[in-house]
Amino acid sequence: MVRVLAQEEVSGGGPEVGSPDKKRRGPLRWISLVSGWLALVAGVAGVGLHYNRLPVRTLVLAASFASYLMLGCVLATVLFALARQWKTAAAALVVTAGAVWTQLPMLWPDGSAPPGVDVAVMQSNLLFGLADADAVVQGVRDNRIEVLTLSELTPEILQRLQTAGIDAELPYHFTQPSGGGQGSGIFSRYPLRDEVKFDGFWLNNLRATMIHPDRGPVTVFSLHPVPPNIDFDSWQHELRTIRDLLAQPTGQVIVGGDFNATYDHSLYRDLLSDRYADSAELVGVGALPTFPNDHAWGPVIGIDRVLVAGGHATEVHSLSIPKSDHRAVVARLRL
Repeated sequence: MVRVLAQEEVSGGGPEVGSPDKKRRGPLRWISLVSGWLALVAGVAGVGLHYNRLPVRTLVLAASFASYLMLGCVLATVLFALARQWKTAAAALVVTAGAVWTQLPMLWPDGSAPPGVDVAVMQSNLLFGLADADAVVQGVRDNRIEVLTLSELTPEILQRLQTAGIDAELPYHFTQPSGGGQGSGIFSRYPLRDEVKFDGFWLNNLRATMIHPDRGPVTVFSLHPVPPNIDFDSWQHELRTIRDLLAQPTGQVIVGGDFNATYDHSLYRDLLSDRYADSAELVGVGALPTFPNDHAWGPVIGIDRVLVAGGHATEVHSLSIPKSDHRAVVARLRL
């Protein structure tokens, strides 16, 4: 009896080698390790896709979901820690830090807006003109919108917008309606001049100068490059052309558009490398997903954006438009 008690005291009463507890922990540990490595590979892939500049269609389409893949870094860190693989967990933590660094500009507000004049802007894709025109006009009223940019504007929905009262809210407009998702439009509370429809694009891309009563001339763009899954080469060419077009005007510029690109696409970030900023980036609201909005699991990616040059942003949010597959973006800019 004394010898048995002494043996138990030495062993601490814990489970012996080969005990059921040990046998259970073995498979769980390996499951954690395998799952952790898979998650880490996904996270590394997400970071790589964020920086990718290779003109490979598959990589570019995958980059739309890069930020979701980066979540694998966090999961891998937790799983490696549970498996007590501390060195591997530390490596996963380093990758997590890199992933956070890629998204930090969209998550960290860029200071407070300096004094200036606020202008409320709204961008909306109308899904081949099928969107609810009354809801668009109501969104303009509720948010006291002064500049509205529209994508996929058709002659039919333009008429419905006018019936719903868009002219009473925004009496000045430059529109190029068309079928097949090509149409675009700029609506303004203030006079417009110097209207331009750019050549060389699949879809209608527009520019006009708004004469603001307090800020004077303000350049306004309505942009809509072709989706990369429709024509990948044209998508690349059009985003590079848009970068060159945005470099032309001086002074204050407002840009609304469905860019068919997310913040994780290098070609989109190239638009922000000079004096332009994404309004969501300025406020720090994150990716602000807008598409697709016609599924229960959506939206998951942010491709509808409002950009500004010569100003800041004080508020950004999205707005659901019935019968459209995009959420509208509402931004209050301070010029």
